[in-house]
Amino acid sequence: MEFPLHIRDIRESDPFILADEASRMYYTYAARFNPERFPGQKKSGAFYALASRDLIHWSEPQLVFEKGDFWADLDYWAPECHIWKGRYYLISTFRAEGTYRACQCLAADSPLGPFKPVGSRPVTPPGWQCLDGTLYVDTDGKPWLVFCHEWLQVCDGQIAAVPLSDDLGKAVGDPIILFRGSEAPWRKKDTIFVTDGCFPYRCADGTLLMLWSSFSERGYTTGYARSLSGEIYGPWVQEELPLYSLDGAHSMLFRTFEGQLMMSLHSPNIHQHKRILLFEMEETAGKLQIINEATGNWNQRLSDTPGQEYKSAAPCTEEPRFTRLASYDRNKGFPLHPHPESIAAEKAAAEAGKTPGPENAGEKTGA
Repeated sequence: MEFPLHIRDIRESDPFILADEASRMYYTYAARFNPERFPGQKKSGAFYALASRDLIHWSEPQLVFEKGDFWADLDYWAPECHIWKGRYYLISTFRAEGTYRACQCLAADSPLGPFKPVGSRPVTPPGWQCLDGTLYVDTDGKPWLVFCHEWLQVCDGQIAAVPLSDDLGKAVGDPIILFRGSEAPWRKKDTIFVTDGCFPYRCADGTLLMLWSSFSERGYTTGYARSLSGEIYGPWVQEELPLYSLDGAHSMLFRTFEGQLMMSLHSPNIHQHKRILLFEMEETAGKLQIINEATGNWNQRLSDTPGQEYKSAAPCTEEPRFTRLASYDRNKGFPLHPHPESIAAEKAAAEAGKTPGPENAGEKTGA
């Protein structure tokens, strides 16, 4: 497989990254990628995937789903690929003419498909306009769909959840509302409250977080909430400050094959200019913090994007870099001791016969 597409050239909304241990490849999915460069892609009723070994260089789009007699032909939005019980499940938003948006699961034996519908109906509640479904597995090993009940229908958008059958083909219980968009302290002072891009994440200490997106005074924004019970039913308490507020959101978390926690999102929130941003993250005592943005796509700001006033007139020529951190030991003092994630990276590199570092930034997360 060849990887001619650079991370800075990809235009994608709602970028979900699957790190697939079986193939040691990263995958991301969309209805289309860069149609002017790859004009042979179907204009509707399909999903494509890109593959990468290092998160920087990506393959050409590969067709993974065709509509056939599937009920929906519109709004193929925000596809996510999850591994569940040995199979790959593509969860996405769909709509047909005259229907509400809804979420349904597709399944395959490979991250490159072909994906087929699971069940004949959406798994979100009938009569609800829904989007951005994602998979959550509770502490009893039971699957749930977490999704957004859209603000267009209810004004104050909701993050909700519904229990699923073991094959992810149908809902097996009633929906629950976890929280509403108006609950975010950082939200834009408005009378409508968007909820987008929900993503549950279990921290190392057992804390259950929920990343989600809305709008603050600075544009499209990622925040997160914490479940006080440690389970999906909450109650949920919103973090006071947003995680990222420079017109970038619809975020998710994944780990590289070396163990580094990463956050992906798109920015700016202008469709024809959307790019993937990849943030190296720290998780400490049930809280998330950004270490660095690795791709350099943050530098490509537009005239109405927050931070544009600080952008250089010259195009960015910096190469994408992945960080190696050190940890300060209060008992031992300096020199700094290797950060646990750097140790994992060095071990993986040694096994591959490479030395990790800035000179190998494009290879650090590769197979």
